[in-house]
Amino acid sequence: MKEKMTKFFDKITPFLNKVGANKYLQTIMAAMLEILGPIILGSFAVLGSVWSAKYHLTGVTNALNAVSAVTINGMALYIAFLIAKHLVPYFIKGDDGSAAGIISLMVFLILVPLGQIKDKGAVITAIPTTWLSSQGVFSAIIVGVLVAKSYVFMKQHNWTIKMPAGVPPMVSASFANLIPAVVDGIVALLINYLFALTSWGSFHQMIFSIIQTPLQNIGGSIWAMILVSLLMQILWFFGIHGTNVINPIVMPIWMALDMQNLVALKAGKPLPNIIGMAFFNVVTWSGTALGLVLLMVFIGKSKRYKELGKLALIPSLFGITEPTVFGTPLVLNFNFAVPFITNNTIAIIISYLAIKLGIVARFSGVQTTFGLPLGVFAAVEGSASIIVLQLFIQLVLSPLLWYPWFKHADKIAVQEEQKG
Repeated sequence: MKEKMTKFFDKITPFLNKVGANKYLQTIMAAMLEILGPIILGSFAVLGSVWSAKYHLTGVTNALNAVSAVTINGMALYIAFLIAKHLVPYFIKGDDGSAAGIISLMVFLILVPLGQIKDKGAVITAIPTTWLSSQGVFSAIIVGVLVAKSYVFMKQHNWTIKMPAGVPPMVSASFANLIPAVVDGIVALLINYLFALTSWGSFHQMIFSIIQTPLQNIGGSIWAMILVSLLMQILWFFGIHGTNVINPIVMPIWMALDMQNLVALKAGKPLPNIIGMAFFNVVTWSGTALGLVLLMVFIGKSKRYKELGKLALIPSLFGITEPTVFGTPLVLNFNFAVPFITNNTIAIIISYLAIKLGIVARFSGVQTTFGLPLGVFAAVEGSASIIVLQLFIQLVLSPLLWYPWFKHADKIAVQEEQKG
């Protein structure tokens, strides 16, 4: 059975590696990771505004609301720029994609239906934030890809204005990008006009209705997260970077769910979603490998595991598990296959049920940074019950799930050491 599984994954590994290295998936992953800075800042701004509003600190609340407005409520703008910027260099060497990113941002804004506000009797044109926030994430991805591809096509077919040799490079570059900007702008204008004649009203509404909403309904279910968790760990077990293969697909969906929770939190409304990127990251923190390290340190009898546990303990408390994964090793080690593949999923199911039953609070959706220690990583979600949940998973549940498999492996290691 082991040999059959190994041979099967040996056959599909090249395909999976190609999927993981796919330029479009890598572009989405890069864009989603690069907006984490603004999103984290915006998340803390929302938490701060909720706190300051509670104590009637109006000035502080207004200042923090301004930060969240241009970060969380503007995430689609960043994505539209970054998708085009990161995709172009795959096709044109020496082009950093910045020009395509600016064009993509322009096209995205042209497609946003404008609103109007009245100020002292005067009617002022305004850009609503509806499509600039989480609701516009998928249309931003699509716009970014299409603009990048059109930009590459026009560049490769010399649809550019070439200036004389003596003109400064900066001026030449601006004229070289003029035609792609004008062409894409006119196309966006026509699309915007045509969609205004439909029942959708805009391109963004159409994408949200027929793509983003169905994907969030499917990808935002507990069953989808269970499937993703199992697939990730199976790939990791066979030495394939499961995060790189699957995360680009689910990150836009799960982060959009988190942004919905943050918007609801800011408005003082009940949080709509149980799962999201924040839920997944906190619940599966360190891949639940800390429990295995604790067993090595405190009950391990073999010198091999005892020493490895001591080396891996401090990194594991900060979510760094490479010493454990590659030192044990867990990759292609069938003695640990079951817990390595299933522990995250078990933690997800228990956590979901605890939230569903009201034992644990829903996650606010705040995005955390890698490297925060156990407990602190969960604290940013704004509830003591979430901290307790993470401590329970890592210090109680994880050791119990690893225990029978570790005892068996430790016994074998002791026997090998005695023979040696």
